[in-house]
Amino acid sequence: MNEPQLHERAAQPYLAIAAHVRTETDFRRAADSGFPELFQWLREHGVAPSGPLFIRYRLLDDEGQPREIELAVPVGEGVAGDGRVRADVLPPGRWATLLHIGPYTSATAPDLAAARAALHDWAKERGVVLEGRVEHYIIGPVEEPDHSKWQTEIAYLTAGDAQS
Repeated sequence: MNEPQLHERAAQPYLAIAAHVRTETDFRRAADSGFPELFQWLREHGVAPSGPLFIRYRLLDDEGQPREIELAVPVGEGVAGDGRVRADVLPPGRWATLLHIGPYTSATAPDLAAARAALHDWAKERGVVLEGRVEHYIIGPVEEPDHSKWQTEIAYLTAGDAQS
């Protein structure tokens, strides 16, 4: 696992399809159907993504499980959605990030849950308050069948840094 870092980032426009999820199965179904739908919309409208797809976690329950997510791709400024595909912007600011290399879920190898926990521990040790989570899927199953090579950047907007 890589070391967490802090980055200043500019605002990032994106297009997304929102989904309400209650279970891990709902989450997987949303991703499995939402991303193809989003990429079909992009093709039909002649819009090219400007970076890797991501999931923005809009609402988490008390146990940290996702309840509202957005399946998204970054786009250039001024791109509008319509109907089910909506336009929004990741806010500018300081983001705490961690690049996880490996599977999304695993009982035997470090996975995204372990990476998120490591980033939370790192932030707590430094007095960094983490807000809205985004996970950028840089290399995934579409590009690479070997899950040990998948790359996911976990990013949280920060607030109230005690130590910069």
